Amino acid sequence: MTIVAGAPGAVTLGAGDRALALSAVRAELRAATIDDDALALAFVEAALGLAEQFTGRVLIVRELVAEVAGASGWQVLPAAPVRTIAAEGFAVDIDVDGLGWVKSAAPARVTFTAGLASGWAALPGPLRQGVAMLAAHLFSDRAGSAPVPAAVSALWRPFRSVALAQPVHA
Repeated sequence: MTIVAGAPGAVTLGAGDRALALSAVRAELRAATIDDDALALAFVEAALGLAEQFTGRVLIVRELVAEVAGASGWQVLPAAPVRTIAAEGFAVDIDVDGLGWVKSAAPARVTFTAGLASGWAALPGPLRQGVAMLAAHLFSDRAGSAPVPAAVSALWRPFRSVALAQPVHA
């Protein structure tokens, strides 16, 4: 299964979320203003993408598109937590863990929405704090000479999704 649009790790914030995230980075830097808001916002989106890759979850709700191969059984969608799946000519299901499932005998393009929170303000505090902390670190250490604060992964770790085996749909 291949994601063709909206892949986890590729985050673009809306205007309202950008303002809130920028405010969080300024607070982390202890600065009322900073010299380059656009750069700070780019670091916020990069940090959100890294948080998604670390946790294995889409953090802010967005639409994704995946191409699935035809198969006789259920196939798991490649991003979670799934909120909705557009069903056209195939069976769909969303399980209790937020995994999305499709069953299609023929190859299909599946449009679905996934995400833990509706926006920046709705993200759990530790995720927001870790993103702001990482973005501030990236902003202040552009040379990349200092290690990432260990607190970042400590804040994100409780939200990490780890699977010991491939999921199976009953």
